[in-house]
Amino acid sequence: MRVVFIGAGSVVFTRNLTRDILTFPELRDAEIVLMDIDADRLSRAEKLVSRMAETAGSSVRVIAMTDRRQALKDADYVVVTIQVGGNAQWEADIAIPERHGVGQCVGDTIGPGGIFRGLRHLAVFDGLIEDIAELCPRALILQYSNPMAILTWRTALSRLRVVGLCHSVQGTARLLAGYCEVPYEELSYWVAGINHQAWFLTLEHDGQDLYPRLRSHLDNPETLALEPVRFELMRRFGYFVTESSGHASEYLPYFRKRPDLLASLVETFESAGSDYSAWLGYGQTGGCVAGMRRGEPAYEQEVARQIAGTEPVEMRRSDEYGGRIIHSAETGTPLRINANVPNADLVTNLPTGACVEVPCLVDNAGVHPCVVGALPPQLASLNRSNIAVQELVVKGHLERDREAIYQAMALDPLTAAVCSLDEIWKLTDDMFTANEHWLTQFS
Repeated sequence: MRVVFIGAGSVVFTRNLTRDILTFPELRDAEIVLMDIDADRLSRAEKLVSRMAETAGSSVRVIAMTDRRQALKDADYVVVTIQVGGNAQWEADIAIPERHGVGQCVGDTIGPGGIFRGLRHLAVFDGLIEDIAELCPRALILQYSNPMAILTWRTALSRLRVVGLCHSVQGTARLLAGYCEVPYEELSYWVAGINHQAWFLTLEHDGQDLYPRLRSHLDNPETLALEPVRFELMRRFGYFVTESSGHASEYLPYFRKRPDLLASLVETFESAGSDYSAWLGYGQTGGCVAGMRRGEPAYEQEVARQIAGTEPVEMRRSDEYGGRIIHSAETGTPLRINANVPNADLVTNLPTGACVEVPCLVDNAGVHPCVVGALPPQLASLNRSNIAVQELVVKGHLERDREAIYQAMALDPLTAAVCSLDEIWKLTDDMFTANEHWLTQFS
């Protein structure tokens, strides 16, 4: 069994996913191939994974290489965790829209940052898809890169076997188990929508509906302050969403369109004693990239200690789905997950072909999406506002249609809440200029 990591220099993902593989005795004979274009980051990942295999007493074979085609040959599973442009380009994704009044938190899903991050990645995905189709056409692609929906949508059009994977469903389930004071392992839920905006349609414990207990937190200022956006969405639209309040605030027109609204949101987090407020705001000291930059030294030191063996890597299984999917596909052990797949009458009031996040069953025959039916109409409407942007980005890339990208920016809920059409066109011009090195498909 050959598992290939494309973008293995993303050590956090690589560490979690390879550790998960190492926790399954049935996968001890796997060949783990680490591929990255950054030789230094690749070397670090190889040392860390080798150290974990040694700790686990596993006989897996760990190989590292910078040649993508060589890595992909005869792969059974391809794990994609790339970031095109690195943190420097990500910072530009935040800073340029900010100058036009569009204040994002993370900027990796939709919004100006998500749109152009998507275009940069799509330019690389074209070659990756061609290589997989030639060198390992039956491989199952486990797609982790953001923007999830845009990249998985485009990859699925190639007819390759692909699922998009995220940890927002299981992470939110753990959060809700805590709020409802029930064991996470005993929680029952049914979640559907789109990535970063899926909805807990049911939430139960021992057959009992937990939503009344969850709604009781609407009167609890302390809990409310920890997740102000998500609880406000539940108050107004009826259901709890899968993405954190910072992320969720970017996908809608309500929370970030004026500085006073954003200031109020940050103040709410701070009132709860949460350090998450620093990840929400405008400016070079706020936002996700700045937060990651501040955390980098400690993270680098932790990885160095783990490689040196002075700090152990705890060999426990994470909540990520990737290793579990591989185990289920290899052994036939039944598994239920939430994954991102093309909408083939799975969610009947979302567009056909769009990338939806739905429950899926996994066994040795593959990944089988479950039919959800119609979402509550208010939830489908919120999802469709994001899908419209995703669709135009995929169309614009495939058809080399620059005008479709301007239109995607104009339909983005947050950007449209802040800017006029003329201002959106100018913002888009600036984003194209900042990304011209990557977007040769439009030249």
